[in-house]
Amino acid sequence: MQLTAEFETVHLDATSSYIITIDQTKLPNQLQMLKLKTPDDVWLAIRHLQVRGAPAIGVTAAFGLYLSAAASTAENFSDFYAEFQKIKAFLATARPTAVNLSWALDRMEAVLLQHKNESLDQIKRQLLLEAERIKQEDIQICRRIGENGLTCLQNGFGLLTHCNAGRLATMKYGTALSPIYLGLERGIHFRVFVDETRPLLQGARLTAFELQAAGIQPTLLCDNMVSSVMQKGWIQAVLVGADRIVANGDTANKIGTSGISILAKYYHIPFYVCAPLSTFDLAAVSGREIIIEERAAEEVTEMWYKKRMAPQGISVYNPAFDVTDQQNITAIITEQGIARPPFAQSIAALFQQKQAEETRC
Repeated sequence: MQLTAEFETVHLDATSSYIITIDQTKLPNQLQMLKLKTPDDVWLAIRHLQVRGAPAIGVTAAFGLYLSAAASTAENFSDFYAEFQKIKAFLATARPTAVNLSWALDRMEAVLLQHKNESLDQIKRQLLLEAERIKQEDIQICRRIGENGLTCLQNGFGLLTHCNAGRLATMKYGTALSPIYLGLERGIHFRVFVDETRPLLQGARLTAFELQAAGIQPTLLCDNMVSSVMQKGWIQAVLVGADRIVANGDTANKIGTSGISILAKYYHIPFYVCAPLSTFDLAAVSGREIIIEERAAEEVTEMWYKKRMAPQGISVYNPAFDVTDQQNITAIITEQGIARPPFAQSIAALFQQKQAEETRC
């Protein structure tokens, strides 16, 4: 099995009875597929990073909520909705920082309520259609992010990425990697540098893997080598994804992103966040309001090693994300357009523009 251009990161089987997705914890050595049938399956796959990347998490959760609804034996709307709400609340606890998770689940609930006067079979059908719609929208959204991102880049640029914001994190193009993939389609050449991204190595295991599969040969870096390559003048732009962006532009992304933004600012290198509007949390005013997930100490002390690499009993701080201050961000590239400082105004303008377009439609 190979990661071809037609490969789907997340999809339902032909009978719409279970989710098929790549087990990303097995990469790059094994391309193994998971079958997720129950809410517990979906929760564990998201929590254990078998499915990861904010958009992919959202799509998987939407399909998972549909599957639980489809399996319901409730005979009336009240019981059906009570079951639905219970599963929705459970799935929302899998990863607290990625806003796409709750966003997708909320969309599914909105569709259910919109059709509450129809039969339960019709409601189930509408939930399936909405989950598929979320998936297809992600493909188009990521391509538009890539189109907008290309306007900020030039042929021959050295680009630095962090974590994995590519097709493994989304349904096709990715967010931060989308300009790179579109550039490949159009004969635009970039020199791509990939941070390994400690402690879970999403850059080394996932980004390097998928770029190689696409015919792009990146250069892998340890996280602490970023300053060195920037100092040498090898990097002309940084492209990162996001798990949550708040109203003032502060951005939560994989741990290490904030430090890269500080280095980029010091070396006068543009730092671009690439994310869909679904990743924005406008109810939060600043990054101080973002809940940062903390993960097991073993990810730092033992994972990936044949032998433990730290003393027994050592204290470990292992946050999954950090918050990049909006002052260190050059621009936020979305499917709706590009937001630039002052972000509070430009982000609000993107949402107003989107709302106006939807109203006209």
